[in-house]
Amino acid sequence: MREPILLAGYSVRMLAELAARAGYDVIALDYFGDSDLRATCRGVSLLHDFAGKAYNPRALVAAARSLEAPSVVYGASFENHPELVAELARGRQLLGNRPDVLARVRDPLVLGASLRGAGFAFPETRRPVRADEDENLISCQVDPFAPPVGWLWKPERGGGGSGVRWAGRGQSANAIVQEFIEGLPCSFTFVANGRDAQLIGLSEQLIGLSEFGASGFRWCGNLTPPRAPASALDAMQREAARIAVHLAGAFGLRGVNTVDFIWRSGRIWSLEVNARPSASLELFDRLFDLRMFDLHVRGCQGEHAQLSTPAVGAAGKAVVFATANARVGDTRGWRARDIRDIPHPGESILRGHPICTVLSAADTPDACLVELRTRAAWVSERLLPG
Repeated sequence: MREPILLAGYSVRMLAELAARAGYDVIALDYFGDSDLRATCRGVSLLHDFAGKAYNPRALVAAARSLEAPSVVYGASFENHPELVAELARGRQLLGNRPDVLARVRDPLVLGASLRGAGFAFPETRRPVRADEDENLISCQVDPFAPPVGWLWKPERGGGGSGVRWAGRGQSANAIVQEFIEGLPCSFTFVANGRDAQLIGLSEQLIGLSEFGASGFRWCGNLTPPRAPASALDAMQREAARIAVHLAGAFGLRGVNTVDFIWRSGRIWSLEVNARPSASLELFDRLFDLRMFDLHVRGCQGEHAQLSTPAVGAAGKAVVFATANARVGDTRGWRARDIRDIPHPGESILRGHPICTVLSAADTPDACLVELRTRAAWVSERLLPG
């Protein structure tokens, strides 16, 4: 029998479910401790086992010291904290990218230079400067009825679009400013072994959709494949495969990784590398009948993947966010409705926080999105005043 693997991150329900499907024994450590996670494996959470302690990856590292597992897989948001990954992995086998790899690939200036040097597109990206030093640097679109142009302000240690906004005066220096590229927001996922890489699939990113309680640049889900013509999807796949091979060799990436990008005028404009298992994995696991967690482990151990992922329909997921303080009722039947990350019965959800994740599968991504909207509305109708 395999020894247990520790899963640590903001939310690890998806990883635990994929690990169980692949035959692995895991221990979960995250913030939420959702009811369906507790039904899948052993685990502890900051919310339920540490008196509702606020999320902080350092708190997860401290909690991990009491859990016995010879290896560890990290999820969001550890990719932004290489020093904490080093602490988390102390005395354990790290099944993921090393801290030094994270530090390089998560630096947008290093990543941009590498991709541009290999002939790929990357938006102009700079460290912030004072407005009087470079007036063009902070120009942004202020007319809500005109096509957006200009620069985005992005937290250096952000994720999921949180904190991303149009650049302007008086904003934090702990950020980057990046040229805004208008187009279709997507991502591609690949598995790497430190030298080479194999593309797994493409997904469209759902950004700021009000029907899921999101706004602005906030990520709220994925559709695979993206809603694009077949010729565009073929071109995306070819370029994504080349970028994946370049990144694996240039940075020594291992395991499953995801690149966020904008598809514009027949080119991929890479934005960032999520150097850890990301949210779209359960869609590929479901759609292609892959064992994504096993692919991740084997890639981290240096094995080369041979994949065949024919198109067999579409799949989607959406995170439903609370638009006001709320409380859930009896959630015990939610899983049967293809809902995941399920709160415990009677649990309170603060405004802006995630309530749950809804999943869908259909013949087309458009049909998946319709189903996601229907399920999100069903969830919202059952919320109680907070």
